[in-house]
Amino acid sequence: MTSERDAAHTQLPPDPAAYDSPRAVAARRRGLDAPYIAGGIDPNPEVGLREERKYLRLLIWMVVALVLGGFVLGVIIAIATGNLAGNIV
Repeated sequence: MTSERDAAHTQLPPDPAAYDSPRAVAARRRGLDAPYIAGGIDPNPEVGLREERKYLRLLIWMVVALVLGGFVLGVIIAIATGNLAGNIV
């Protein structure tokens, strides 16, 4: 059962300014019946972008380290086993 408070809460008066907001337009374009899109608008995007750039640089350095590490280990193993020519038959 719904209480009177719940029934009154679900019937909000229309807001003409909110109808034309970017969120409401995008929601209608997606076929949603309410102007709610998960995620929202970030009030301070520079902080998030700075953190994303930091993690992108870290990711690039990790990939470079893994590739170079594999190359260096391959050379060390080849030198240690004396298999410099690769024994091509």
